[in-house]
Amino acid sequence: MLNCQKIRILAAASITAMLVPNSSLAAGPAAQPDFFGAALCEPAYSFGLATQLYEEAEKLGRPDTSVLGAIYALPTPIEREGLTARAAVFAGTSIGVLLDGEVAEQAAQRYHLVRENNHLLGASKRGFSRELPDDRQAMKDLGIISIVARESGALHRTTLLACEFVSHEDRKALQSLEVEKGR
Repeated sequence: MLNCQKIRILAAASITAMLVPNSSLAAGPAAQPDFFGAALCEPAYSFGLATQLYEEAEKLGRPDTSVLGAIYALPTPIEREGLTARAAVFAGTSIGVLLDGEVAEQAAQRYHLVRENNHLLGASKRGFSRELPDDRQAMKDLGIISIVARESGALHRTTLLACEFVSHEDRKALQSLEVEKGR
């Protein structure tokens, strides 16, 4: 008798489970990862975050790798603070988005970035950046994390907005190359 009662309870629970909508299904498709927030170093850059977002971007389809790292078209544009992004970018140790138009100066004003002195050996025609404050430099012993906004002829009238990690060694090497180029 007890076994029959347990079977009835389990059957009722199974039927109820089938009739009550699954909350994960009822909510619709999973929300798009916050690539724009990551481009603003929110949360601060880490290799773990970069890996997690890259894995999410891989689900979006094949990237364009012809210009700058891996560029993934977003299924829906991200609009934030008057700027629109239609693609997520992973280049080296940077996570970013491509903004519509050449809006590096607008992004610089909005996010308190300052004009860069170098042009990345000609790869950037206009660039702005700001290092994160010390309390947000999660990997300071390895390098510096900055928010950057850059325009380049290769980006076809878009602007890269990215959270960029640059190792101390790479920073020194770039500075040395810029000095040599200036001679």
